[in-house]
Amino acid sequence: MSEKTEATSTGGKVGFVSLGCPKALVDSERILTQLRLDGYDVVPTYDDADIVVVNTCGFIDAAKQESLDAIGEALKENGRVIVTGCMGVEAERIRETHPGVLAISGPHAYEEVVGAVHQYVPPRKEHDPFVDLVPPQGVKLTPRHYAYLKISEGCNHRCTFCIIPSMRGDLVSRPIGEVMDEAQRLVDAGVKELLVISQDTSAYGVDIKYRTGFWQGRPLKTRMQALCEALGELGVWVRLHYVYPYPHVDEVIPLMAEGKILPYLDIPFQHASPRILRAMKRPAHDSKTLERIRQWRSICPDLTLRSTFIVGFPGETEEDFQYLLDWLGEAQLDRVGAFTYSPVEGAKANELDGAVPEEVKEERLARFMVRQAEISAARLHAKIGRTIDVLIDEVDEEGAIGRSKADAPEIDGMVYLNGETDLVPGQIVQAVVEHADEHDLWARLG
Repeated sequence: MSEKTEATSTGGKVGFVSLGCPKALVDSERILTQLRLDGYDVVPTYDDADIVVVNTCGFIDAAKQESLDAIGEALKENGRVIVTGCMGVEAERIRETHPGVLAISGPHAYEEVVGAVHQYVPPRKEHDPFVDLVPPQGVKLTPRHYAYLKISEGCNHRCTFCIIPSMRGDLVSRPIGEVMDEAQRLVDAGVKELLVISQDTSAYGVDIKYRTGFWQGRPLKTRMQALCEALGELGVWVRLHYVYPYPHVDEVIPLMAEGKILPYLDIPFQHASPRILRAMKRPAHDSKTLERIRQWRSICPDLTLRSTFIVGFPGETEEDFQYLLDWLGEAQLDRVGAFTYSPVEGAKANELDGAVPEEVKEERLARFMVRQAEISAARLHAKIGRTIDVLIDEVDEEGAIGRSKADAPEIDGMVYLNGETDLVPGQIVQAVVEHADEHDLWARLG
């Protein structure tokens, strides 16, 4: 190992690169919080840092390449790099590409990352491994007015296209009292929107048989419905992500109708063809999904449904794809993301017959997005004339930009309030929708 691996610096300045999904972002926040508690300064440039931590993503090949590129850039600009995150499980590949990295660890390996930083850049004060990683003064990488609330790690499913369980392990639910304490601290610190995340939010508590926990002296089951009811008492927006459509999801729809949590469900359907869903080994993929969507909307008419889909999965025929397009027309989902199947190293789906040619994947993806754009545009156009709540995210010289209850940050659309320069981020206002396209809304204060 070169002389760069010696613990010679005492400056305590750490640079940080965070890649990947919101779950990884929460990992980054916790690592940075602990480092700050240990006396390190977090700096925004490579030149100012004594060491750089890169939190990687390893979900698909494109994400892995982005991670390798980020590691390479950090090595070039700084030279002292620690790697963590999902791609950290491929330590051999990382070292083959970038032999100069100092240390490598996998996802949610908080102690390993902090320990590695301590090894190469001595801390200003002694590290306490038992300190709460989400104190009131914790580092947030999101704006002050919203925060991701991670309720579990890992996943018990073995979907054939996914390698997350091999990287993050089986489901491990956080105690509900701990989750609620964190949520309360975030709200007390000024957060106006909590985004509940995990690999499988619907499965919260399954691994511990829905054990009863305590929050503020009252018993609470470690279960999604109980968590939603408790979060709904905090007086802020509560948004659910990564919800598999198990039967008990029906129990939270009335909470949405009553305004206790946002009328928003992020459900990763991934496909609609029963044959492809079986090949994917997707959970809860019965034929009653459309019926349940109709039932949900009858209970909560303002429900927003977002999902993601994979096009060109091995064995997908034109008939399967047409089934998916027809299903989209029936489901009328509000927000949809899609990508072509990528043969991720280690995924069981790579062993399936019927690989779809890349040009066919791309052609189907284009058709899929055209169909969904029509649906999204129609559903947004129907909001013209309605008065909606808007959470302001930013304000510039042209006006304010925010999101409605139907819009999650980074992945959904925006609401533009042109000319409204006196508003402030975190403010919730009422606005009348005047215009819409397939993604965004334009409105005026009501």
